[in-house]
Amino acid sequence: MHFPVTRLRRLRSHPVIRSMVNETTLSPDNLVMPLFACPGEQVKNPISSMPEQFQLSIDLLVEECKVLYGLGIRSVLLFGIPESKDEHGLTGAHEDAIIPRAIRAIKKEVPEMYVIADVCNCEYTSHGHCGTIVNNDVDNDLTLETLARQAVVFAKAGVDMVAPSDMMDGRVARIRESLDREGFSQTPIMAYSAKYASAFYGPFREAADSAPQFGDRQTYQMNPANSNEAMREIELDIEEGADIIMVKPALSYLDIIQRAKDNFNIPIAAYNVSGEFSMVKAAAEKGWIDGERITLEILKSIRRAGADIILTYHAKEVAKWLVNEKKI
Repeated sequence: MHFPVTRLRRLRSHPVIRSMVNETTLSPDNLVMPLFACPGEQVKNPISSMPEQFQLSIDLLVEECKVLYGLGIRSVLLFGIPESKDEHGLTGAHEDAIIPRAIRAIKKEVPEMYVIADVCNCEYTSHGHCGTIVNNDVDNDLTLETLARQAVVFAKAGVDMVAPSDMMDGRVARIRESLDREGFSQTPIMAYSAKYASAFYGPFREAADSAPQFGDRQTYQMNPANSNEAMREIELDIEEGADIIMVKPALSYLDIIQRAKDNFNIPIAAYNVSGEFSMVKAAAEKGWIDGERITLEILKSIRRAGADIILTYHAKEVAKWLVNEKKI
């Protein structure tokens, strides 16, 4: 049928019918809030390039988790700013490191919160790269050992899920093997499987104090021009034991999310990264856009592309907005 018999506006004519035929839903259940743990007590360091985001000492991190849980955000992703750094990132892989301490504190005070820990070395290395440097590049296989140790330490602290973000070849299998051997066969792995060498990470470098001191990360993170390579990376991670795969960033890589959803029968996560967040905040502050509507539209587009889980710095505010979503 064609116009005038078919009039698609009939299904847009009233809020109720719009809700009834809505194809994509967004709820706090889909959202994970990234948090940055730092040393000290009563520390709340503003992240200048990420409005309303902070480095939090563990005591305040726990209080933030209580607030998030009360808003319906049931999961957080932890990044650590350590007291000291070393050449290999081993400072993040012992039981008294910043993230294991944060995990134990959250689980004590907010036991229902689902805690995911980022597994990488860039926050913990003095050079800012994601692993051990040999001949001015990250040595893949040496780095696997550090990552596996880190994942096991997090599991012993009580983490619910580990999320390796380093993009080393074979790291999912190495982490899975180590977790299983140590009795943590039930601990899932959410792999940053298609993580691109993106300029959208800029504000995160400040937040996690993780900017490379030389060179860049293009020898291990993916070329933004490539799509087929992402499918190979995802397939390998699934074969190695990943329970969830992630595409990062999200907004400029909706095609990758959709291809992953179409090709693989596995939960898909997408990271709405710092640069995406900060651009929205900057434009909203200038009055150029409606920040709330833009944010919800972006997150719905990520869901529509196929993401089951969205990691986003907007999670806290979005949980509040969704109550009033029908006004959009």
